[in-house]
Order: sequence, then C-alpha cells, then structure tokens
Amino acid sequence: MAWILAEKIRPAGGRYNPALMKTALTRRHDVSLRELNTFGIDAHAHTFVSVKTVADLEAIAADPQLSALPRLILGGGSNLLLTKDFSGLVLHMVNTGRMVVGESEQQVIVRAEAGENWHEFVQWTLAQGLPGLENLSLIPGSVGAAPIQNIGAYGSELAEFFHSLTLFDFATRETRVLSRENCNFGYRDSIFKHALRDRAVIIDVSFALPRQWHPNLRYAELAAELAAHSVSDPTAQDIADAVIAIRRRKLPDPAQIGNAGSFFKNPVVSQAQHAQLLAKYPQLVSYAQADGSVKLAAGWMIDQCGWKGRSVGAAGVHDRQALVLVNRGGAAGSDVLALATKIVEDVRTRFGVSLETEPVIV
Repeated sequence: MAWILAEKIRPAGGRYNPALMKTALTRRHDVSLRELNTFGIDAHAHTFVSVKTVADLEAIAADPQLSALPRLILGGGSNLLLTKDFSGLVLHMVNTGRMVVGESEQQVIVRAEAGENWHEFVQWTLAQGLPGLENLSLIPGSVGAAPIQNIGAYGSELAEFFHSLTLFDFATRETRVLSRENCNFGYRDSIFKHALRDRAVIIDVSFALPRQWHPNLRYAELAAELAAHSVSDPTAQDIADAVIAIRRRKLPDPAQIGNAGSFFKNPVVSQAQHAQLLAKYPQLVSYAQADGSVKLAAGWMIDQCGWKGRSVGAAGVHDRQALVLVNRGGAAGSDVLALATKIVEDVRTRFGVSLETEPVIV
C-alpha cells in the first residue's frame, strides 16, 4: 500500500512526540456537567481538565495529585448517565481535526481527532466523495467515543470500517496504536469496556473507506424510506439523508429533551429460547444472527410491557421509541436509573430475558 501521510506531529513510526507539543494545563473545580451530557443531568465534577493535546495527557499522568484521582473520560456525553457528582478527575476531550492520511487502489484512510463531532465527521467524509459511513449518520457523540461502543445503526457498525486508533495509556504513560484485531469489537462492545477501561484515552481514530462502494440496504426500514422517495439507485448521500430522516422521526433531539439515545441493548438469545418465546408471542420481533443466535428487539418487549410514553416523575420513556429514556425536565440521574430498573424487572418477569444498558452509568 502506498501511503500519503498528512502533516502531523508524529515520528515515522506513527507515535506522537509530546516534546514537540506545548501545553498549558488548566484545572477547574466543582464544574457542572449539565451542558456536557445529553441527558442534561446537573452533576458536578470535583476536578475538570479540557484535553487538547497529548502533552496535556502527559502532564496529567506526571502530576501526583491528578494522576491519583479516579478518571472519567468525557467526549460528547451522549452515552452517559450521571447518577451523582463525580469525585475524581473529568477529562473532556476537545482535540479536533480531520484529514486524509493514506490511500491505495482499494481504500482511502481518513483520520479524525477524538474531540470531533461524529455526525459532522461522517458528513465531511461524504463531502470529500468518500462513502462508507453514511448508515451511521446522525448518531450523537464524539469520534473518540465511537469505538468504545462500536456504534452501529441501520445495518452497519463502526468495526466494518475501522482501521486503527491512537491511545494514551495512563499505566505506561505512552501513546500506542491499536488495530481492529486489538480492539476486540463486539456488539456494542470493545476492549475499552474491559481491559482498557479507566486506563486508556483515545486520541484519534482512523477509518478505511472503500474505493469500490456498494450501498448497504440490509435494513428494511432504510430500503423502504428510499423507495418511498423513488430512489432506486441511491448514492451514499441519499442513504445518509434517508437515515437522518428516519432518526429525526423516531428519536428525540437531545437539544429539545434530554436523552442518551437507545438506553438498552437488543438482547441475544439461543435458537431454543427464541423458539419458546415465539410460540408464546407470535408477534415477537427478532433477527437471526450469523452464528445461529437470535437478536430480540428490546424496544418491542418494553412496549409490550406497557412502558412506551410512560413517566415516573421527570424521567420517562419516549412515546415513539421505547428504547429511549428521557429527562422530561429536572430529573436526576438516579430517577432515570430507577425507571430503567423497573423496566428491566418487567421485561425479565414477562419474557425471561435480561436487558443490558448501553450508556455508561456513573
């Protein structure tokens, strides 16, 4: 592969050189996080630092007081439920930048800094004539948070196009690069939820976008949306526009009502358990998986339990999508968590299936 490297403060091996980057680390105390999480929960950080460079991370790791504090890495705050004040150090990733860093006959490699807005980055790739990420349009959050969750929607997920990422390891105080194989991607899962949790900070993420692009219309609702607009031979932008339209119809805007998108994962069960459930509930919504297991629609089960549109105090379930819990105004994180617990209990009692939450609960 012939690489075309963009200008970056890195040696040839791909590592950052913090010595070439100046930093002026500013720490703040008792900082409200209300505007930095999409649920709009008014929790406070004991200590808060905005991270712009790798040198900032180096300085934090070298500081005896800061390095001893528990850490919470904050990007767009779109996959987070704060149930109390955070007594440690909040690192808010605000580094930005996006560029083409390499290309071959088969693919183009693009890189974005962790603090970039995910949707804006996707739209930027399309504007450059680089399709691939269009099915992941309008997912809230930052680029740096996307691999942690292995975000996915409308028949696609991040791991399909992931190339590599750069991280800072607080245990070794070094930057290093992880490939797709190193990240242990799974359904809404990665190594950052396990071995590297609370240890690594993602600095940037690179994606391999195909030269030979084919539209991904595996998701029936997406295909139907395009057909409804008489689009038979869609471009990547057509698909992005369709995804955006669907998401805006179905999901609440966090700027209007606090939420973190889908609050629960779709549970995966065995064929035997699926057959038992289908016999009892013929309308059960489910999707066969390549490994023989079956993914169930958590939203359908929550709806069947009568939760769609209901509220418990200021915390509620969205009236158009039962997977989404919302802050109707003034809810504490503990209120949202209490509501989620009731929903999990009802689904387990009725269907014998345990739901797992998607957001990080702090």
